[in-house]
Amino acid sequence: MANILVVDDEMGIRELLSEILSDEGHAIQLAENAQQAREARAAGAPDLVLLDIWMPDTDGVTLLKEWQRDGLLTMPVIMMSGHATIDTAVEATRIGALNFLEKPIALQKLLKAVQQGLTRAQETVRAPALAPRPIAAAQVEEAQNAGFNQPNPAAAISVRGGATVAGADNHMFNLSFDLPLREARDAFERMYFEHHLGREGGSMTRVAEKTGLERTHLYRKLKQLGVEPGKLAKKGA
Repeated sequence: MANILVVDDEMGIRELLSEILSDEGHAIQLAENAQQAREARAAGAPDLVLLDIWMPDTDGVTLLKEWQRDGLLTMPVIMMSGHATIDTAVEATRIGALNFLEKPIALQKLLKAVQQGLTRAQETVRAPALAPRPIAAAQVEEAQNAGFNQPNPAAAISVRGGATVAGADNHMFNLSFDLPLREARDAFERMYFEHHLGREGGSMTRVAEKTGLERTHLYRKLKQLGVEPGKLAKKGA
């Protein structure tokens, strides 16, 4: 989970970006103008900033220059605009912006840009490399951190490139570590929601409580992942 600051004077844009990125598991701060963005930055550097160019008080490029001048541009910044020229985008990049997204922002472009920005942030602050660990030990730790609650984690590793995870009903799920990150995450999320839906008899209310998602977000997430609650409810019964 990353802490992302969204700066945009349009309420609809702020709410949309907040909803999308929250669904991706990130913590979102919102600012409707440059002053609120300054206050948010003064409270601590976010992991990433999505910054609109055209705002009523101070435009995004000017704010970017301020942060750069004051040594506060320590996090990746992605600029956004529906009316910016090529020159403006180039200037923002020269100052230190990582990327530029044109409104209306396509979902996949947004998620790709955010992922690139967070990867860049991790590379910037990454500590010196630790001594390499055996592959099985590293995968067991990753499985534990991802929420695979198992009494015997070593048993989770079935092959060098994957893991076998037991659900509450002892159904075995297979997850390959050779998948691209996004596909692996989607596969895990499908297993996660299928597990809880089966366990709760398909009750969306109880699953929402268990997973900490609002029902509307839960419905949208299940649709995105291709999970059908009705079928799982019958299976659970």
